[in-house]
Amino acid sequence: MTPAPPTGPSVPPSAKPSVKQQRAQQRAQKLEQYHREQKRSARNRKIGLIAGITAGVAVLALVITSIVLTPQSATYSAGGDGTEIDGVETFENASMHVETPVDYPQTPPAGGEHHPTWLNCGVYTEPVPSENAVHSLEHGALWVTYDPDLPAAELDTLKEALPSSYVILSPFDDLPAPIVLSGWNSQLQVESADDERVAAFFEEYWKSNDVPEPGALCTGAYDAPGKA
Repeated sequence: MTPAPPTGPSVPPSAKPSVKQQRAQQRAQKLEQYHREQKRSARNRKIGLIAGITAGVAVLALVITSIVLTPQSATYSAGGDGTEIDGVETFENASMHVETPVDYPQTPPAGGEHHPTWLNCGVYTEPVPSENAVHSLEHGALWVTYDPDLPAAELDTLKEALPSSYVILSPFDDLPAPIVLSGWNSQLQVESADDERVAAFFEEYWKSNDVPEPGALCTGAYDAPGKA
């Protein structure tokens, strides 16, 4: 005999999602994907922003460190206002071009006859020809001379007081003082580089208008041996 069919309630087959439901599911999936991409983009932007800020801070710190560690030239006003400085001597040397050695009345020279070619301003580690250096004085430069045995610390302090242009620094034998600063027809002797009159002399006589050729060049001519 054929068995009788079950008498319990029948279980309908799983209903297939309608087209509307399928579209709703697709929209939900796309929305979820969009949100994931938005979060990922936001996270990447945040990482990029932090990296950019970090790099910027690093560059700024490098620039600041470079500025702090790089020696800066002293600054002075061109020309003076007639301020009297204790110990400064003045002279009345004439200006004339010659091509022979000159016997100067001051040591080091502070004006007078000089070579037609001026000495390029800058720092020299060897004595320079006086006749060329005096020509630079005629242009408003200052000539800072020091005893060759001046201690290194003193020389470093002296260099810190120099402006960036229109100055010559060089050793000089048989000076009357450890350091002598000379302008055209003006001169100051000091015992130490930290003497406050050094800066005062620069402020008064650097690029002075009371020279035979104010404003003339102090570059583009002659580099003596020992130019640093």
